[in-house]
Amino acid sequence: MALVLTLISVVAASALAYVNEVTKEPIRLNEERTLAEGINSVLGGGNAQVQQVDTISGTTPAIVYTTDQGKAVQAIDPNGFGGPITVLVGFAADGSIKGYTVLKHSETPGLGAKASFWFQEGEKGNIIGMKPGEKPLTVSKDEGQVDAITASTITSRAFLRAVNAAYDAFAQGAEADATTGATQQQDVPVAPEL
Repeated sequence: MALVLTLISVVAASALAYVNEVTKEPIRLNEERTLAEGINSVLGGGNAQVQQVDTISGTTPAIVYTTDQGKAVQAIDPNGFGGPITVLVGFAADGSIKGYTVLKHSETPGLGAKASFWFQEGEKGNIIGMKPGEKPLTVSKDEGQVDAITASTITSRAFLRAVNAAYDAFAQGAEADATTGATQQQDVPVAPEL
């Protein structure tokens, strides 16, 4: 019996290792494509060319993508209802939000998953054009200015914390650019995990 179970375990482990190796590259390419499409989307369309990638460390680490069309910032809030929420936010030079996209989440379909569109222009929780630097974005339940997703306040709070963290990284990156003229550069176009 022990020999049979050992043999089954070895075969299953080998099969899993093979599938992992075969799918590793397609997954990486898909993540890069999703990131490139996201950057173009949050900066207003077109074909933005990434010129520099900076990692901003702080309470919430973030990645700033400087392009020929503006800056896009990737940030994560680990406390969504279903787990971490990763957002990519595009900022205008004045710190106002040009656009956003949710890159990864584990939120409830039909509820928290609505974050992908709920906060877009023309929707009930619209954050486009807002400036998190003037006042951090919070939900109206917390005396803020943004309508939470119906029945998904935890997701809404996590999403807005990620957007605020993205703004903080944008501001920190802009501050570093202004004082030193340069920031730490990384290889482009890989989308590192935060």
